[in-house]
Amino acid sequence: MEMEFVLPQDIESRSFEIIRGELSARNIVLPEEQLPVTMRVIHTTADFDYAGTLMFSRGVIDRAGELFRQGAHIVTDTNMALSGINKKALSRFGGEAHCFMADEAVAREAKERELTRAYVSMERGAKLGVKTIFAVGNAPTALVSLYELYRDKGFRPDLVIGVPVGFVNVEAAKELILDSDLDYIVNRGRKGGSNVAAAIVNALLYMHGGR
Repeated sequence: MEMEFVLPQDIESRSFEIIRGELSARNIVLPEEQLPVTMRVIHTTADFDYAGTLMFSRGVIDRAGELFRQGAHIVTDTNMALSGINKKALSRFGGEAHCFMADEAVAREAKERELTRAYVSMERGAKLGVKTIFAVGNAPTALVSLYELYRDKGFRPDLVIGVPVGFVNVEAAKELILDSDLDYIVNRGRKGGSNVAAAIVNALLYMHGGR
């Protein structure tokens, strides 16, 4: 395999060109409005399985744009995802990104209630009092928390990006969101991660003029 000379500023566009070509070669045709999100996730992971496992609720791409224009904040379950989100692009809409996982009060409450910090972090995010997009890339208990807040407390997350990775309760937690009437982007199965959560957020930001 020969090295390909690509200027630094052209690497991303060349990568997306390759992805488009491989999707075509695999006879994979995706809805046009979902394509930028799926392609950015593939670009982040080099994993074409996402073309078949990323699930989108009806109208969720447009809904994300509405939320950004309303200054929506983003709450994520890992500092890794927080660092990967393009906060400059988000700030152009007036939004902010948060992760409460390292908050001492969250850790203390989680221990007292025998819950995960991710579970309590979502509760903290629900109290922000603003339009909020929840981007979950690691902890299935974060999705459980959001589902139970919706089912039991009357709190409706404005958008759930549910892509935790792993083996314990990951698939079941995702199915809770998939079976709900919430607005969501969820990766069905075990795959996901903080990098995927950030990639989805960034793709949505870029689609709606965040850069």
